[in-house]
Amino acid sequence: MSVSSSSPLPLAVLEGMSHPLGATFTGEGVNFAVFSAHATKVQVCIFDEAGTTQIGCVTLPEYTDEIWHGFVPGLQPGARYGLRVHGPYEPAKGHRFNHHKLLLDPYAKAYMGELRWGPELFGYTVGHADADLSFDERDSAPFMPKCVVVDSRFEWTQTDAPRVPWKDTVFYETHVRGFTMQHPAVPEHFRGTFAGMAREEVLAPIRALGVTSVELLPVQMFLNQSSLLEKGLTNFWGYDTIGFFALDPRYMDGPHIDEFKHMVDRFHAHGLEVILDVVYNHTPEGNELGPTISFKGIDNASYYRLMPDGDGPGPRYYINDTGTGNTVNLSHPRVLQMVMDSLRYWVTEMRVDGFRFDLATILAREPHGFDEGGGFLKSCRQDPVLSSVKLIAEPWDIGPGGYQVGGFPPGWAEWNDQFRDTVRAYWKGEEGMAGKLAQCLTASGDRFNQRGRRPWASVNFISAHDGFTLADTVSYNDKHNEANGEDNRDGHSDNRSWNCGVEGPTDDEAVLALRARQQRNLLATLLLSQGTPMLLAGDEFGRSQQGNNNAYCQDNAISWVDWNAAHGEAGRELAGFASRLLALRQELPALRRNRFLAGAYYEGIGAKDATWFTPAGEEMQAPHWEDPQTRSFALLLDGRAPASALPVEAHDASVLLVFNAWHDPVPYVLPPPPAGAWALRLDTADPALGAGEAAGVADYLVTGRSVLVFTST
Repeated sequence: MSVSSSSPLPLAVLEGMSHPLGATFTGEGVNFAVFSAHATKVQVCIFDEAGTTQIGCVTLPEYTDEIWHGFVPGLQPGARYGLRVHGPYEPAKGHRFNHHKLLLDPYAKAYMGELRWGPELFGYTVGHADADLSFDERDSAPFMPKCVVVDSRFEWTQTDAPRVPWKDTVFYETHVRGFTMQHPAVPEHFRGTFAGMAREEVLAPIRALGVTSVELLPVQMFLNQSSLLEKGLTNFWGYDTIGFFALDPRYMDGPHIDEFKHMVDRFHAHGLEVILDVVYNHTPEGNELGPTISFKGIDNASYYRLMPDGDGPGPRYYINDTGTGNTVNLSHPRVLQMVMDSLRYWVTEMRVDGFRFDLATILAREPHGFDEGGGFLKSCRQDPVLSSVKLIAEPWDIGPGGYQVGGFPPGWAEWNDQFRDTVRAYWKGEEGMAGKLAQCLTASGDRFNQRGRRPWASVNFISAHDGFTLADTVSYNDKHNEANGEDNRDGHSDNRSWNCGVEGPTDDEAVLALRARQQRNLLATLLLSQGTPMLLAGDEFGRSQQGNNNAYCQDNAISWVDWNAAHGEAGRELAGFASRLLALRQELPALRRNRFLAGAYYEGIGAKDATWFTPAGEEMQAPHWEDPQTRSFALLLDGRAPASALPVEAHDASVLLVFNAWHDPVPYVLPPPPAGAWALRLDTADPALGAGEAAGVADYLVTGRSVLVFTST
């Protein structure tokens, strides 16, 4: 049955099945299934190919276990559709049904068209004296995107996923559009798309750098807030998901999910994993004054956490633990099912290798608070599909008990913002940071070394999409977010950054040299630490955002990766240094142990797995750590220490790491190597130093603000 005609379709409807949810093409037609516990009728409206004219509508005839379902014979992939859901409009009781509003199917696999903001999108009459208690009868269909029935068939060339072991994993966070918009090897037509990301000229350098897993900012269907569009801005980052099963159309040339699958296929061919940043904690429907686009009109009382009845304001209003107006209710079994179905879909159908969960504390929050034994975390832990991929939590939100770094259960990794703040503060020169840095260098065992968790659970980063880039961390004391239109009030003010003497761009060669060394120091600290490192795309060659530390709304040169910087002399030198660091990390097992280093003594080797030394070559004691002026120390990682719980001596190279945040040179007496002699492998003060150029070293004058790596020969 074609959907290209604008004439009415003689749509028949049969009983169909209550599963799977969403629109499923069977080869003979399409089965529709929609959950709503409180609706009285659900209709599926079919539109022409342009999505502008309704050409048919069916009422789903059956209601099984709170699922409305029906089968439309002859309907084909490519059909455009939306939902109209009937039921009570009683905001005081949490119900906001309004069949005049066309709704997006939460299980839709693709969308076409853009949402156009207007008062017709709201279930109530905007500006009415009764606010959201009023009722609006205007049709929202002309303003809404349309869902698309998809054919999921695809021929993969790569049958096996990379399955990179956690201890070898290095994340590379980037944005599909931002990474390719100015890439000289990407044809203009493909810039900003999955097809652009899939090009050989893009993927080969990423793999050559030495990273293993590319983490993409949200690619699921999201919306642009009207407040941003009015300012000429946009929701560039994409943290406002409305379609948990669908790709955002702006990254594709039409509603063809094959483009994404092809990209994943090419990533896997290069041995690269694909990690998706996902947002299941809220939707762009906002609070009681927000639009009715999908969940709010399908079953508001089930999909969202509402205020309880009683002395409080009641279910007319939303619990706002996200800061966006609403919170998705994962305590409801059907809502939890939707999230789990979505995650499994991306793994089994789209073949991604893991997820980073935005504001993950919310996903684990039950009505009584954060619960690491709550429904979502328990579901992930036992699920045979999800337990086999990488799961990374952003372990904080603004709700009660929202900061949970180290609080997630075994099997999860977590973004460790303590690493970022501590390392930045140490290299900035703040006092009292030595002991905190020591914890960071050993995967923050004070937070993560429990219940059999491994060092990889700590995802270490210096910079991410949110905050200063690496280059801006050493170039700005203050944020410069004026372009965001909020008078520089947005974004964090405590960045632990230091401009090295001049705010922003400068031609001062001494300042530029210091900034370059500080970037090398920060990169070295990140990539030489135990745990899982994450690089922000472009940091390896000094990408700047002009001091903007909250570029969520900047779809322009502020957010786009500047590939001219990558090809400049300074960019090439820094990228070469980052590549050397990653090669060292891969070469030296002592830098990526799969067990926490805690200074444990092993009788078989007569030494500790990790030992800390003063510049005088003495083992660090409590007074040294407690001295706020301690800015310089060394860490010896003994390559003979057992690599597992078995008391078997390892035969890896030993590594001596020297950290000096003092502004002047510090003479070091190096501790005796466990075997052979020390060879200097890397010095951030001399990035041109070749491997092993200074062998047999016993004493060394460590340049101010520098990191050194020695290995035993």
